[in-house]
Amino acid sequence: MRRNAGLFVGISLVSGFGSSAMSLVAGIWILDLTGSTSLAALAGLCVYAPVLAGPWLGGLLDRAPRRPLVIAANLLLAAALLTLLAVRGPEQTWLIFAVSCAYGISYVLIDAGETALLPSALSPTELGDVNGWRSSAQEGMKLVAPLAGAGLYAWRGGHAVVVLSAVMPVLVALLYAVLRLHRTPPGRPARHGGGPRTGLVVLFGQRATRLPIVLAAVSIAMSGFTTAAIYAMVVTELRLPATFLGVLASAQGAGSIVGGLFVGRIIARLGPVAVGVAGTVLFAVGCLARCLPWWPSTVAGAVIAGVGLPWTLVAAVTAVQTHTPPALLGRVSATANTAMFGPLVAAIPLGSAAVHLGARPPLVTAVVLCLTAAVAVSHSSLMPRPVRGSRSGTGPRRPDDGISRVPDGWPGRRAGGPRRRRSGRGCRPGRGTPTSARGR
Repeated sequence: MRRNAGLFVGISLVSGFGSSAMSLVAGIWILDLTGSTSLAALAGLCVYAPVLAGPWLGGLLDRAPRRPLVIAANLLLAAALLTLLAVRGPEQTWLIFAVSCAYGISYVLIDAGETALLPSALSPTELGDVNGWRSSAQEGMKLVAPLAGAGLYAWRGGHAVVVLSAVMPVLVALLYAVLRLHRTPPGRPARHGGGPRTGLVVLFGQRATRLPIVLAAVSIAMSGFTTAAIYAMVVTELRLPATFLGVLASAQGAGSIVGGLFVGRIIARLGPVAVGVAGTVLFAVGCLARCLPWWPSTVAGAVIAGVGLPWTLVAAVTAVQTHTPPALLGRVSATANTAMFGPLVAAIPLGSAAVHLGARPPLVTAVVLCLTAAVAVSHSSLMPRPVRGSRSGTGPRRPDDGISRVPDGWPGRRAGGPRRRRSGRGCRPGRGTPTSARGR
């Protein structure tokens, strides 16, 4: 298990370095070729837009062997990156946009695939720790890789960065190949009906996954909503040079690295919902600290937000891995990524418009929304779960498992028919409806 944990952290380091370096250089390269800042910004949109197709792309991970699919996605990404060696002038700029879209599609498949593979390689008690370490590794690469990529671009040009970035997915594929998958899912559903709807029903049909996902979605959306406000706060309110934004980015990255190192232990002790609430509150406190007209408080706010934001993400991912039937983990993980990161597509432009009211109103709005979400989730988690009685209204009742309806195609349910009972002669131990379909 420790070997697999180290491999997953290594995968996060290698893939994080390649993607962070190339994502920055793609925009710089387009800017140099065309002289257009708007076109340069579109490269980032091409990377994030495919996350909206997560529920559909995630279904591939439940229909095909997951590890071979993730390995193939990495190798195809490396091949797509090498096509950028053909870029010689502005007329080949479309290739950079195409590869940026390929990056976005690979992110959806690889992230969801890795989330689905983790429970097959690690024990349930290790998931929180390893997710936290992966978060720290990715944030650490965000501090190092952009600087290295920009330096290599300035020294040798875009083609050198392309070659370096293309090597990273190949290394990631090799690391995936040597994983030891000790825990194999009990079985895959015979039918895969429902499509994206199945992922939505499983994700939002049970409280254990719904609440952490909502908290992560609100916090991540508010991080995009406040981006323009932070720029305005530094340049307009504090009258500092724009380069000070680099200090804030480093401070937030440092907070994320530190927070990721021990979030797994807190999840093991308090649970994903409590950690998600704590992370959302910390992010709100960080936004509030940035409202103060004093640069040390802005730096402190960046550190606090850097701790809180990954906590919400790690809590949500761990909840999905823990409470999702293994045979549906691919599409549910991809749907979760869409739910958490999809709102950024609207939040970023809305924040850019809201900043015209001043730097502080968007930050205060983010504080209010995050705290409201944290209070609402805390209240919901403290409420007793509803109970269901027998059909006649009498007899013993059992706690509701939080899933309003079991989709067709789950293990233990025949399409169009009721779930099998564990009673009756000839029903051996271990047969009947699996625990993953009943809820725990």
